[in-house]
Amino acid sequence: MKYLLAALVLPLLGLASPVVAAPKHGDVIIRHVSIVDVEAAKTVAGQAVVLKGDDIVAVGADGAIAKDWRAARTVEGEGRYLIPGLWDMHVHFGGGPELIEENKALLPLYVANGITTIRDCSGDLPEQVLAWRGEIASGSLFGPRLLTSGAKIEGIAPVWKGTIEVGSEADVDAALDRLKNRDKVDFVKITDSTLKPELFLYALRQAKILGLKTSGHIPMALTVDQAIDAGISSIEHLDYAYNAGAKDEAAIAADFAAKHIDRAEANRRLDAGFDRDTAMAAYRRFAAKDVFVTPTLNGSRIIAYLDRDDHSKDEGLAYIGPKLRKTYDWRIERAAKADAAAIAARHQQIEDVATILPMLAEAGVPIIAGTDAGFLNSFNYPGFGLHDEIELFTAKGLTPAQALISATRAGPAWFGWLDRYGAIKPGMAADLVLLTRNPLEDIAATRAIDTVVLRGMVQDRAALDKMLADMRAKVATWNAEGAAR
Repeated sequence: MKYLLAALVLPLLGLASPVVAAPKHGDVIIRHVSIVDVEAAKTVAGQAVVLKGDDIVAVGADGAIAKDWRAARTVEGEGRYLIPGLWDMHVHFGGGPELIEENKALLPLYVANGITTIRDCSGDLPEQVLAWRGEIASGSLFGPRLLTSGAKIEGIAPVWKGTIEVGSEADVDAALDRLKNRDKVDFVKITDSTLKPELFLYALRQAKILGLKTSGHIPMALTVDQAIDAGISSIEHLDYAYNAGAKDEAAIAADFAAKHIDRAEANRRLDAGFDRDTAMAAYRRFAAKDVFVTPTLNGSRIIAYLDRDDHSKDEGLAYIGPKLRKTYDWRIERAAKADAAAIAARHQQIEDVATILPMLAEAGVPIIAGTDAGFLNSFNYPGFGLHDEIELFTAKGLTPAQALISATRAGPAWFGWLDRYGAIKPGMAADLVLLTRNPLEDIAATRAIDTVVLRGMVQDRAALDKMLADMRAKVATWNAEGAAR
């Protein structure tokens, strides 16, 4: 009988005292935070985010997450705004072998500025950058995720060093084979210093067949439309997109190809022929063909106004090694040689080109934030420059939300990786930036960084400040060593 009673009572006791589910464990919980939904351009307050390894594993109302999850580290997000990690989609490393260490030292500057991914658009240290990419991925080198084109494809005896020189279709095929199969590049960069226009188009077509994304500078002897038809994936620098707005672009390209006009005259005619309706039709075609544009607007603005702006007291100079600073001289000296008419023309040109930024957005063209920072590009400081770029975007007509998308989602979208980057939800990468202000109200808030999470590793404000201090100390040492010689 007692066994019968036990059989009846035990289930009842189980109903009265349900088993409480064991809490789940992550590595980091960010609590009480406002999540910035970049795609929807809104914030969601009172949230918590759980990280495990380099993944986001849970996102939800703070109370529910706190009840179900435990973690070794808690980051307090009260009064703060969480965004996906920033991407700088146009950077350069270079200046020759003697500048390898000064270039390498720049990597933490990106992280200290909330930039968790950079796209190297080729310099003259391609092998070194490929090595850094692997070291960062393995964890043996600290820096943002590094994506690179490796060596750029160019013509014979080009202006730019560190290139693969091609003079025939066979050369192009060999170059693409090397980049895809040996170097395993993330995309292909093609420029227009000496590359024959027909080989530029051939390289675009062949790269597309091989499944490689392409970015580049479009030769003056071609129309932008020809490059788009051949399959270019992103147009680097806003002035190339501006050229597509000229009513007689095809005639200008033909005259330049026939050497009836020089580059200066071609640019004058392109500017004189710019027409809004023509431009909007071209930009709608960009969007239809899924062509992105990387404006690098701030870098162009700096060069345009070198005659006016005094950079001698820039805070950014404290982070640039002396040999890298020396590479700035090339552009400074070229700008100084211009007469008053040329100076006025370049001022007008940058202002004219900037007017198309909201036109691209209106047409639905994805705009990518990229700085062009690195060697040669005077006073355009790695890391810091991305904030300058997106602030300039809003000054020229984009909304803060559009500017933020350009720096968080456009890069992943270009690579086809929006399933992994550019949003804060389970399954996404644990690349995050915690801000003290709302960037949807003022894009300058991207500078107000409290914490950066890079591949799941928390870098709080003290750690970020140490990165900056270490770099300043390193540059000061290099400066002193140089002065002592």
